Amino acid sequence: MKKWIVLAASLGLAGCSSSMCDSPWSRSDCQTERLLYQNDLLQAKILVGSGDLESLELAEALLDRAARDDQTGETAFYKAVLLIRLGPQTDEVLKLLEKAVAKGHPHATALMYKIYSEPFLVSEADPERAEEYRADYANLDVAKSGYPSFERALALVNALVTPPPESLTPVDPQ
Repeated sequence: MKKWIVLAASLGLAGCSSSMCDSPWSRSDCQTERLLYQNDLLQAKILVGSGDLESLELAEALLDRAARDDQTGETAFYKAVLLIRLGPQTDEVLKLLEKAVAKGHPHATALMYKIYSEPFLVSEADPERAEEYRADYANLDVAKSGYPSFERALALVNALVTPPPESLTPVDPQ
């Protein structure tokens, strides 16, 4: 009899622990919210990465909407990159990056390393602080798994914060 009670309780608890959000094609509100969050974040990342200044307003709106559901610091990281592209607003950028680093975002950690090692956005390099961020990166789960490596994360960060080349004007064939 005790075995049946334990089995029934286990099944009941298993049913409570699974969520409609976890099953694909469910039409629950939480699944819809998660899909919209993923869509907003993906579009914002594409717009920020494109370097098109005219698209940054839309990217900012998408990031603001996605921020309320963000658990990883990704929206804060891309908002910081967006602000760098608009013209460095150092205090706000650092605040956003610290928020993303606190949530364990690897690219934010790599960007903080870049900021203090080069220096980038700050007036003087701070090698000790830069090494703290490099050590923080080494303790992240993604770093322990080897993906992305610190060098890879730094390369991505460099690509995101380097201004895109000016668009070439087409040559008139006539």
